[in-house]
Amino acid sequence: MTIFKRINGFWLSMVLAIVFFIVVQLLISRGILNSFYINTLFYMAINIILAVSLHLIIGITGQFSIGHAGFLAVGAYASAVMTMKLQMPFSLALLVGGVTAAVAGLLIGIPTLRLKGDYLAIATLGFGEIVRIVLLNVDYVGGASGMTVTHLTTWPWVFACMLIAIIVIANFTNSTHGRACISIREDEIAADSMGINTTYYKVTAFVIGSFFAGIAGGLYAHNFYIIQPTNFGFLKSFDILIFVVLGGLGSMSGAVIAAILLTIVSTFLQEYPETRMILYSLVLILVMLYRPKGLLGTQELTSFIKFGRAAEGGKQNDN
Repeated sequence: MTIFKRINGFWLSMVLAIVFFIVVQLLISRGILNSFYINTLFYMAINIILAVSLHLIIGITGQFSIGHAGFLAVGAYASAVMTMKLQMPFSLALLVGGVTAAVAGLLIGIPTLRLKGDYLAIATLGFGEIVRIVLLNVDYVGGASGMTVTHLTTWPWVFACMLIAIIVIANFTNSTHGRACISIREDEIAADSMGINTTYYKVTAFVIGSFFAGIAGGLYAHNFYIIQPTNFGFLKSFDILIFVVLGGLGSMSGAVIAAILLTIVSTFLQEYPETRMILYSLVLILVMLYRPKGLLGTQELTSFIKFGRAAEGGKQNDN
């Protein structure tokens, strides 16, 4: 019965997602939405991909990574090189961007994921800064002046990538592999004593999260015409981290909701960056005071709906 309810919930979500896609596509094709709102939608979808990918690393596996902007940069520049330098199709460029970021995640994950807590955070932050500095000094990709990129990101592409990211990470979370990752988050020593290969699962989650960050990087690069290393500094990593923390560590729905809300706030406060950062700080302070586990805690939005529950990141009593 539980499986039947979960299947019903999945297909209902898919139907609603397809209806939303069709409505937005009609609004775009008929010119009802102007470029400002279209760009906001694209940026929102890209932020959702980044949020759910980091959610897998921090919220599900419990690995405190603050170098996600580094994988975003790797995917952005790899895909840009494929289209602008090698004249490859956009689909292949996105795939290469994701795979390149995943390989970078593997190379960084194997030695650093043996670390914990603050030490891991410092190591991943260092990786992000290394990527930024390297890009600043490579003339092939424009160096500090940046790299001009053709606008190839469209609503079908960005929506499809967002939907695939959510489905893959939700199904991974609900699988035995996801449960192993949750057990590592709750108590790594106990998980290891029960025979779970903690390093393997931490690296796996890190690679999957890095892959989708690379995909988001490809979409980002081909949406803003020009990419510069300064776009991928440590503040960008903190922006992505805020999505996960504000939504609730362990809640994919919370990460998605936080990404949507903060993207809207950020977009309408672009002319006032200081105000935006003050608002971010106030929101985080209020959340930590009155809702320390985030907007949804470890629960999913579907847990409040009777038809079922999907991709719960380890249900806890946080009410």
